[in-house]
Amino acid sequence: MLRVDQAGEYGATRIYAGQLAVLRANCPEAKLISRMAAQEQKHLQRFDRLMSDRRVRPTALQPLWNVAGFTLGAVTALMSEKAALACTDAVETEIDRHYSEQLEELGNHDPQLAGDIAEFRADELEHRDTAREAGATGAFGYPLLTASIRAACRVAIELSKRI
Repeated sequence: MLRVDQAGEYGATRIYAGQLAVLRANCPEAKLISRMAAQEQKHLQRFDRLMSDRRVRPTALQPLWNVAGFTLGAVTALMSEKAALACTDAVETEIDRHYSEQLEELGNHDPQLAGDIAEFRADELEHRDTAREAGATGAFGYPLLTASIRAACRVAIELSKRI
């Protein structure tokens, strides 16, 4: 559980890094994305600490997630600001689903981890809603774009659980 969550937060930081590398620094979308990126960095630091404390190894796919995340972020930002926001919408929608499943699986067995996941899930939902309010659904090809990104997220989650 920790391995996949750490990989997901790492991937999110890389997506936002790719978007911020492309977007104009003073555009409204870049300001929103910068704020979200800072929250994702805090999530990543927390999972890094938990993994170290609990002696959980990171996914061997981390180098792939580094490149794939940055590329996804950069490509969606090159498409448009709204496409970058649609990427956030898609990723955070899938992470909400994933964290909800984890919370159900954890139950009362690990209150510390469940508390962290619940807190981070709330942040991810805020990111999704912020992206939608800022125009994500107006991105060209929004249904296809978000469905593709969500499918890729599901694959990344499953691979990170195993490798």
